[in-house]
Formats: sequence, structure tokens, C-alpha cells
Amino acid sequence: MRDTNLLQMALGLMPPWTVTHSDFDPEAHRLDIEIDFAPGSRFPCPHCGAADCPAYDTERMSWRQLNFFQHQAYLNARVPRVRCDKCGVKKVGVPWARPDSGFTLLFEALLMTMVSAMPVNTVAKMIGEHDTRLWRVLHHYVDQARARTNATDVTRVAIDETAARRGHDYITLFVDIDRARVVFATEGKDADTVATFADDLAAHGGDAKAISEVCIDISPAFIKGTAEHLPNAAVTFDKFHAVKIVNDAVDQVRRAEQKAQSLLRGTRYIWLRNPTTLSDRQRATLDALSTRHLKTARAYQIRLAFQDLYDQPSAAAGAGFLKQWYFWATHSRLEPMIEAARTVKRHCDGILRWFDSKIANGLIEGINSLVQAAKAKARGYRSTRNLKAIVYLLAGKLNLTLPA
Repeated sequence: MRDTNLLQMALGLMPPWTVTHSDFDPEAHRLDIEIDFAPGSRFPCPHCGAADCPAYDTERMSWRQLNFFQHQAYLNARVPRVRCDKCGVKKVGVPWARPDSGFTLLFEALLMTMVSAMPVNTVAKMIGEHDTRLWRVLHHYVDQARARTNATDVTRVAIDETAARRGHDYITLFVDIDRARVVFATEGKDADTVATFADDLAAHGGDAKAISEVCIDISPAFIKGTAEHLPNAAVTFDKFHAVKIVNDAVDQVRRAEQKAQSLLRGTRYIWLRNPTTLSDRQRATLDALSTRHLKTARAYQIRLAFQDLYDQPSAAAGAGFLKQWYFWATHSRLEPMIEAARTVKRHCDGILRWFDSKIANGLIEGINSLVQAAKAKARGYRSTRNLKAIVYLLAGKLNLTLPA
């Protein structure tokens, strides 16, 4: 069998496309496969589909193909423009590549598999291409898959922001709780992000009025955005964020007291963790400090008691527990704890909603960790658009429909 026939079969080419010859350069580690069409061939119009359009002229083009063993391989061909009576002169498409791509479909499928497992920059170095070309491929398939996303069954969402880069740049993630997937990601962390989500939901067959449950942190922006744009959603305030409010108050008490009590230096993380998670050495330090009648120790006990809220058997029992805890915290004479208790009381409906919804942002925090780990491995992304594409790729459960 001639090498051209073998390559024709391997590439799956059908008339009028044929492999005419190949050139292998062992020093350049490169294989070039030449493809052409027979004189007089006719093609369908790429715009309207009209058949039997004659070639008007041609443009020589090249595409990177899967490696031939350890050697780079390229397909080269004259691509015709055809004259259509209805549409005028149009360039035809080729069966082995999509328009305006310098890679074959099979090579792009390989790239998408690789960038799902490792940073884009790493893949670019491995294959000897500039990463900008790879980002174009990634955006094409992610955008295409996103356009096909069906959001008609999205009714429960968790909302949280994640840092896009150092400073104050954020993206907000909207996660379908029931399917554990990111359905939308957008720049910012203000109330307008919820409005943008509602618009995107409608564009994918969903309905903002169908959202029945939302889990958010105690953020004025998210509270406002949810009330305005997800009108039928019952709000559950994330329990981990509620605990964090009280935890931060404990840390404020410690920082203030540390100025007069040097023995508190170096103990920050002891007060921020639960006793069961402390090392033996940390537990011994905690036990010793607890006998010193410290303000920080009192604040710590108030914080531990708040966590017991989520062990109550019902919302009614939780409300009674929260009332007692509020009295204790507001009579502690510890200003940060008093302010934290007031914050909890202002948002008690959403906190107690947990007893009915049983939803929390643990899922979205896990996705955030995945995104931050990918960002750290890549040493950041040059644009928010790139970061959003990675979020969708890693956590969007997209159907990419890659070439086989």
C-alpha cells in the first residue's frame, strides 16, 4: 500500500480531498502531509448550502495535526473559495478542521483533554505552541458548550465570590446545588451579579422566578440582588459564614487583649479552631490559658456555644437556643461579641432557614478550592475571561462534544 493511500485512510478523507504526497524531515522532526482536490471539483456553498459551486480561487493553509510518533505533523492544502450565484464568493470549510483554526479537530480534542488536567501554560510548553493559541481553542469549545447548556431545571443555587487575582478583583459563582455544577460565573461581587445571572438563566431556558432556594453569605450585595432578581427564593445564610462572623469577633477580642496580655501572642489559630482539631501542644496551651480569666477565653466559649445552634432538633428549638445565646453574647461586655450577636439577630430568619433547607455553601467552597488550586498551579490567569473559562471547564460539567 502506498504511503498516500495509508495516510488517506488514516485521516478519513473523502473525495474530492486526496492526499497527494508527504514530506518527512528527520532533522526538523516534522512530517508534512499535502492534501489537494481534483481539477474541476465542485463544492457546496458554505453559507447557503447550494450544491455544485465552482472553485473561484484558492488559498494555501496549514494545520497542526496529532504528532507522528515524536515528530510534529502538519496538514497542508489549497482551500478553495467558491462562487455562489446567491451568496457571491465564499471560502469553503475543510472536514479536518474548523474555520479560522490552525489546528485539526483531532489535535484540538487532544488539547482540550490536556488543559482539563494541567495548566494551559504547561500544555503550551509541552507541545511547543504559544499559550494564546490554546486559549482560543479552549474558549471556542467552552463557549460552544455553554451555549448548549440547559438551565430549565435549575431551582436551587448557591452564590459565592472567589478572588480572580491579588487585590480586589473577584468573580461570582452561581452553583446548581442539585447537580453540583457551576451554571454561571461573572465579574464582580455586587448586587448586579445576580441580575446578570437572572438574564443568563433566561437565555438558557431557565426562569429566575423558578429559583426557590438560595444559599448566600451575609453580604448586603447578595441579599439585595437576591431580593430584587430572584423574587421567589427563600434565603439560607451559609452556616459556615455565620460561624465566621462570630469567629472574627473572637479574633478582635484577642487582638485587643494581646496588647496587655503578652501570653496571648502566637495563639491566634488556637482560638479560631475547635478543641477537637487542635494538636496536643495547642490543646495544652488552650487549657492553660482558659484558667487565666481572659476576655478571649470568654469570647471563645461564646463562639463554641454558637456552633451548637446547628445541633438543635428543629427550627423552633434553634430559635429558642439563639435567643438565649443572644442574651449571653450581648451581656458579655465584649464589644466585638456584642456586635456579632446583633448581626446574627438581624439575619436570624436566614440563619434559621437552614433547619428547613439543610443547604450550605460547602459545595461552592469546594469548587472555589478547585479553582484556586488551578490558579496557583498556573500562577494566575491573564484575564478574568480566561479564569471563567477554566471555572466552566473544571466545574461546569459541560458537554464539550469533542471530535473523536
